[in-house]
Amino acid sequence: MTESLRPRRTLLHHRAGGAWIWAVFIALAALPPLLQSLGLEFYTVVATRVLIFAIAAASLNLILGFGGLVSFGHAAFVGIGAYTVGVLADAGVASAWIAWPAAMVVSGIAAAVIGAISLRTRGVYFIMITLAFAQMFHYLAVSLKAYGGDDGLPVAARSVLNGLPVALTDDASFFRVALVLFALVFMGLRRLVNSPLGWLLQAARDNETRVAATGGRVFAVQWTAFIVAGAIAGLAGALLANLNGLVSPHLMHWSQSGQLMVMVILGGAGALWGGPLGAAVFLLLEELLSGVTIHWQFALGAILLVVVLFAPRGLAGLVDRSGVKKTAPSSSAAKSKGAAHA
Repeated sequence: MTESLRPRRTLLHHRAGGAWIWAVFIALAALPPLLQSLGLEFYTVVATRVLIFAIAAASLNLILGFGGLVSFGHAAFVGIGAYTVGVLADAGVASAWIAWPAAMVVSGIAAAVIGAISLRTRGVYFIMITLAFAQMFHYLAVSLKAYGGDDGLPVAARSVLNGLPVALTDDASFFRVALVLFALVFMGLRRLVNSPLGWLLQAARDNETRVAATGGRVFAVQWTAFIVAGAIAGLAGALLANLNGLVSPHLMHWSQSGQLMVMVILGGAGALWGGPLGAAVFLLLEELLSGVTIHWQFALGAILLVVVLFAPRGLAGLVDRSGVKKTAPSSSAAKSKGAAHA
C-alpha cells in the first residue's frame, strides 16, 4: 500500500541529475583560482563564454526540445538583449540591475510579437517566419549607423552591480556572476518543464491534436514558452555584451541560430542538461580544434554526425545516470490502481 502511494515518475518528468549537480556547481565556482594558479587566466573568459551560451542553448531547448518548435531565429533574442545593454550603456546607464532586466523585457516583448505570428503556422512555415524575423532584426542593426551599423556598438565598460561587493571588471568575479545566473536559469527551467505548463508543452509536442481535443490551450502554452525562452536568451545577450565589450549585428545572423541549434542537438534535445552540455562541448571543441586547423568546422561537423547517428538522444543520453526508469503515465496509473485494490 505504501508503494502504491509513492509518486511515480513518468515520461514527462525530468530530473536535474541528483545531488551531484551541486558538486558540479561547487567545482565550477573553484575554477577561476585553479586556472589562475596554473597561469591560465585566459580560460576564465572561455569558461564564462561557455556559461553564457549554456544559458542561450538552454532557452532554445525549452521550445525546441520540450516544445518541438524548430526556431531558426532564436539568436535574434540574444542580439536584442545585447543591443539593449549596449544602447543603455551608450546612454550612460551602467547599472546591471537596470540594464539586464531591461534586456530580458525587450527580448521577451520581441518574442511575444514574433511568437504571436509564427506560432499560428507549423512546419517549414514556422521555420521560415522565425528565420525572416531574425534576418529583419539583423539588417535593422546593420542600418543603425548611430549605433555602429555593421561595425557594431562598443560597450565602453561592463555593467555595475550596485550594492554588491562584486566588480564585473574582474574576469573571475564576472564568471561567478554568470555561474549564479546559469544556476538560477537552469533550476527555473527545471521547475517549468516539470510543471503543468511544461507537461502540456511536451504533450503538445507529441500530439498537438489530442491536447487540443482534451481542452488544452496549445497556443497559449507554446506562446508562453516562446516568451520565456526569448527573455532568457536576452539575458544571455546582456552577459555576452559585457563579456565581449562589443555588440555586433552578427549576433542575430541566422548562422548564430543554427549554431545554437547544433548545441542543443549535440547535447540532447529534450534533456535538461542537453543545451548546457552541448554548448560546453561545442565551444571547447571550437577552442581546441581552431588552434590545430583552420578547417575546424569540418571536424566538428564530423563529430556531430557521429553523435546524431550513434547517440540520437545526444550526449546527455549517454551520461544519464539518474538510474530511474521512466514509465508511461497510463502504466503508472494502472499499477497504482492495482496496488490500491490489493
